[in-house]
Amino acid sequence: MCGIIGIISNKEVTSRIVNSLRKLEYRGYDSAGIATLVRGNINEVKCEGRVDALEKDINKFNLKGEIGIGHVRWATHGKPSKINAHPHSSEEVSVVHNGIIENSTILKKFLEKKGYVFKSQTDTEVIAHLVTEYLKKNSLKETIIKVLKKLHGSFALGIIFKGQNDFIVGARRGSPLAVGYGPNENYLGSDSYALKSMTNKISYLDDGDFCIIGKDQVQFFDNKGVKKNNKVFNLSKEDLNYEKGDYKYFMEKEIEEQPSTINDCINEYIDKHSNKINIFNFPWKVNNFKSIVLVGCGTAFHSCLVAKYWLEQNTSLDISVDIASEFRYRKIRFKKDSLYIFVSQSGETADTYAALDLCKQNKMKTCAIVNVIESSIARDADMVLPIYCGQEIGVASTKAFLGQMLVLYILCTKISFDQKYINKKVYQSKIKNLLSLSNSTKKTLKLDQKLLDIGKVFANSKGSMFLGRGYSYPIALEGALKLKELAYVHAEGYPAGEMKHGPLALIEEGMPVVVLAPRDEHYKKTISNMQEVIARGAKVLLITNKNKDEVISENIWEKIEVDQLDQELIPFLITIPLQKLAFYSALEKGFDIDKPRNLAKSVTVE
Repeated sequence: MCGIIGIISNKEVTSRIVNSLRKLEYRGYDSAGIATLVRGNINEVKCEGRVDALEKDINKFNLKGEIGIGHVRWATHGKPSKINAHPHSSEEVSVVHNGIIENSTILKKFLEKKGYVFKSQTDTEVIAHLVTEYLKKNSLKETIIKVLKKLHGSFALGIIFKGQNDFIVGARRGSPLAVGYGPNENYLGSDSYALKSMTNKISYLDDGDFCIIGKDQVQFFDNKGVKKNNKVFNLSKEDLNYEKGDYKYFMEKEIEEQPSTINDCINEYIDKHSNKINIFNFPWKVNNFKSIVLVGCGTAFHSCLVAKYWLEQNTSLDISVDIASEFRYRKIRFKKDSLYIFVSQSGETADTYAALDLCKQNKMKTCAIVNVIESSIARDADMVLPIYCGQEIGVASTKAFLGQMLVLYILCTKISFDQKYINKKVYQSKIKNLLSLSNSTKKTLKLDQKLLDIGKVFANSKGSMFLGRGYSYPIALEGALKLKELAYVHAEGYPAGEMKHGPLALIEEGMPVVVLAPRDEHYKKTISNMQEVIARGAKVLLITNKNKDEVISENIWEKIEVDQLDQELIPFLITIPLQKLAFYSALEKGFDIDKPRNLAKSVTVE
């Protein structure tokens, strides 16, 4: 994964490339680099580490060209280093690349026989030399077509050419790439966020396409070189100015934004006057399908697991959940009466997109739940349900997770009512409960000081467990994932009832354990499981909801109580303390909360 930026203009571009790379650091931050054309020659500067270090190096060199490409890297081939940083250049071209070239070893041997010498450990360098080789006997357009056919795997590419100040070439397969439009200049970016400070007019390359970008025009071509027209999207003003404000970290801001993003999402999907869910663009009747398959990765997968409980409880459909990275490698028996739902914050998650593509090839019904409505997954699905969370920059997802769950719950409620599985009274009661969710979320956010102290214990532990039953089990998985992502502490989420079947052996004196035990039908059983870990010396953090009855247990280390709410909606509330627990644990250890090590926000490689 990485961030790509390219600018062609009638004025100097270096400073704007650097500023755009800063915005893209959430996509990769192992190393960074920039290449510009100065008097027709390729000049490049690269460094290991962050964009700030790159800027210091740039000031030592003459890079003030009017055409250039830049890159922030998340390593796939070759360790983070100056040599392995992008761009990768030959005598004739310079290339930035997002993705993985699966046949790079074969291509490298072919090029070495031709006399090319490789400097780096990366798969990307083969692209620079391959383009150089094909340019010897082919036109620019023919070269691009032939090179793209040779490359196996996924890629988004930005390429500049020695002596050619009139264009940048972009190409994509599997990884996203956007084009932006400006006066007397145009832009290339791995996503729209890098381009928003310069333009609100964006086009996206379709899978397999390439483009030739000049100062005054952009030409799009399919993989055979046939010219095509790509739609231009206008970005909303709200998307153009997303900054940290008074917060030190984007993640901190995004946690605190959750009451308002929940409210925004509810306003989009619920008509408060008629007390109805207004998903009017649903293209199928509910009796057209008998099963739903939910597909996602990481945090999105956890939202799918929660939705499985809701859908099984409230509909007559068969429900299954798949991890996207496993989905397309299994022998799937597609059925025409199935609906496939794909969940992704970015809408560009490579594994999820590949699973969607497989379903489209088999003519299945597809629905996307995404945060970016212009994304590849959104564009290719039959139906799109946005989560309306706004930009999310923190690598560890927070408000998008709640947004994904919220849209899935709203969809579940609509299907349930349309199936006549619930009556109008129950339907309207569910909607009424949803309307109180934002306020309950706001109250839950006030549990700061207690979690700040608790986070110090988790930060300094060698491992922890998160336990839950029913709706709380997927939230336990999500809580453990957040602690791993941010504090680099080993953490595991388990169904509470599974402790006796192995994991209990890991419990030792002083080990912190989170027990999620809302007052639902699983409550007493979960409390019994909690007693088992307390008896073996664990320090238990109990997260439950307010009730006049006391918790039936002794020796609880700490207890956090969220609002009393309909039990189907409790997952939203018990998630928030887990987000803050991970945040404060990472804060205690002094880690970079928005950019945890080895991770990137948009996972655009397999």
